[in-house]
Order: sequence, then C-alpha cells, then structure tokens
Amino acid sequence: MTPLTINGFAALSAAGDRPEALARRVATLAGEIHPGEPVGGLVTEPLPRADGHTVRDFDVRARLGRRGTSFYDRATALAVVACGEALSDSGLTVDDTNRARIGMVLGTTVGSLKSTSDYSRETLVQEKPYLVNPMLFPNTVMNCAAGQAAIRHGLKGINATVTGGSLAFFHALRYAGNAIRRGYVDTMLVGAVEEFSAHRAWASALGPAGGEVLPGEGVAVFVIGGDTDPAGRPAVCAVTTGYGPDGTAEQALTDCVARALHVAGVTPADVTLLATSETATSGRRPQRDAALRALGGRRPAELVVSRAAGDCGAATPALALVAALGLTDDGDRPSSGLTLLTAHGTDGGVGAALVRR
Repeated sequence: MTPLTINGFAALSAAGDRPEALARRVATLAGEIHPGEPVGGLVTEPLPRADGHTVRDFDVRARLGRRGTSFYDRATALAVVACGEALSDSGLTVDDTNRARIGMVLGTTVGSLKSTSDYSRETLVQEKPYLVNPMLFPNTVMNCAAGQAAIRHGLKGINATVTGGSLAFFHALRYAGNAIRRGYVDTMLVGAVEEFSAHRAWASALGPAGGEVLPGEGVAVFVIGGDTDPAGRPAVCAVTTGYGPDGTAEQALTDCVARALHVAGVTPADVTLLATSETATSGRRPQRDAALRALGGRRPAELVVSRAAGDCGAATPALALVAALGLTDDGDRPSSGLTLLTAHGTDGGVGAALVRR
C-alpha cells in the first residue's frame, strides 16, 4: 500500500478547539478519566446524567458569520469549522485551479440523530396539514455535514459520507485512499464527526456497549494526499477492516492488526503507540488484548482518548489519531514511530490502521 500523507489536520473536542489541547489533556490525565462537565447549557431535554463532554463555548456564527449558518445543526457546524481549519493547517489554498481535484469524506454513526428525531416529531405534532419547516429537512440527510463543508469551502471533488459507528473513520480512510489511488482526486479531506445531544446520551446509557466514560462530541479532519513527502510528514500506512460475529470479534481484530502490519511492511517492534477506541476503562479490555496478541505480546505505550474526551462515537478513532500526532516525547509517550489505531463495533465489525508519526 502506498502511504497517504497527512498534510494537515484539525480537531474540536471537549479538551478545546485546537489539536494540541487534546494531546495535552491526554498527557495530563496519564490514564485517569476526566469527570466531564455540566451540559445543561447545551441540552434542555432530560438527560440520564447531568455531565458530559462537549465542545465548550462553540458558536458557529462567531466563527463563520450568520450567512449560510442559520440552519446548521451542531454536527454540520462542527464539521464545517474543522474542515476550514484543516485546510488552513495544510497550507492548501482552494481555487479554480484545484477545487475539482479536492474531495472529502466524513464518517458518522447516523448523522445528526437529533435533527432526524426532531424533524420526525414535527411531522406528528404540527397542526394539519403538517406545517413542518422545510429548512429543517436538509439536516436529516446523513450527507448534510459533508455537503455543507464542500459548499462552504468550494470543494468540487468527490463528496461522501460513510456510516459505521466506531468503524466509520476507518471506512472513510479506505474510501479516500481508493479515490486518490484511482486518480479521481489529488487530495481528500477525511474525518469523522459526532454531536452531543440528549438522543445520543440516552442511546449511550441504554445501549449494549456499557461504556464507563460519559458521552461526548467532537470532530477531527485530516487533509491527505498520495504524494511522497520528503519532509517526513505523518502518513497512513495501512487500513484494514473485518467482521467477527457471535463472539469472534476479538480474534477478527487480531487478524486485522496482523494484516495491517503485513500491508505496511513493518514488524510489531515498529509500533510504539496503541490507540484504542474502547469506552471501558477497567476489567478486561478486548481491543487491547486482541492488539497485543497480534503484536506478539509486545506492549507499546497506550492511549485511550475516550478517557479524555468522552465516548464520541464515530469521531473517537479520529480524535485518537489527533492526540497521537500531538504527543511529544515524555517518558513512555513517544512522538515518533507507528501508531496502531483499533476499533470494535457492537455488531462484530473491527478495524485497524497504522499511521507513521
């Protein structure tokens, strides 16, 4: 596999609106769990818990102005802002000479669950003939965030959204890699986004995963290309996915990691950081155990970003990569080498990616 160069990235999370803020929080916590903060100012509906992890003081109008942003839902607003910051970080100027060769793909769970639910409710409670505000409908489409980001930043290349929960970011990376290698585009914005809402909070509390961290929100976007950069920028070296139903997902993840090592042409000794998307923080850790088996028992430094930013669903692996890229040499937290990202979906889907920092 030809590595995909990461030319720039951006992230907004509960730790702050800069990528380095998330890396600092991860390093400061040193494996402990951030307790979260009150979210009553953002959500007015009843919640299973009063605390969560949200992007504090985020105001899309203050960042982008009122024009065109009035009907953005939160996921769309986060994605549009992050895409702009990622483009700025990469130094890429979008103009008429290249906009048709720049595309984007976003990963998500189901898009904005709040927007979909609110619109559906409106069709039931409004007086006949069901006078629902038509401006609310675009937010119910899962491709809303990616589409609005492309419109805002003038991108006319491939535009797609892939769903898949915790595996969505891995699917997005594979999608982008295929598009670049087949010559459809030269550059792709790749990321994942998840908003905080009462709907997600209840789904997290009542869902089968039973995570120990609070629900959160966040977005991470990477500007990637197929060029070989002599400056030694980070690069995605391999992305693999698999499926292990009926209790076989752990073995499937082990196989995924082994395949990723083979595709990248590296050995377990080259992996210096393991970043899982687990929400369990104690007891048995299937993702970690599966990865360590594939690494032959080697135990690299570990990063569990959900401890610092909450359970951000589809955005968790993308935020984990941001945190990994932002870590500096500090004891057992390496700033160089290979990062191994892993994910395990509730349906048995598994994914692994190797990124050279």
